[in-house]
Amino acid sequence: MKMQIKTTISRPADGVMGKTGAWRDFRPELDSSKCIKCLLCWIFCPDGCIKRADDDSVSIDYVYCKGCGICANECPKQAITMKREGMGE
Repeated sequence: MKMQIKTTISRPADGVMGKTGAWRDFRPELDSSKCIKCLLCWIFCPDGCIKRADDDSVSIDYVYCKGCGICANECPKQAITMKREGMGE
């Protein structure tokens, strides 16, 4: 059953104002093997950085992601974890 979601979603702004730049300390990392496609991360992301595909899989737009961690906090399967930026790459 395809879930119909109706909500207001913010979209990243074009130009310098919406981009993260080099100041983000933490970044969300998605383990798609744990993801159950519940879309809670997509719904709760305040900057619209979680991208939803036609099959309800998600990806993260790091150009606009601020590293707030809301997506990781909302994930019921802990498929998203926050990692310090630049560590373990």
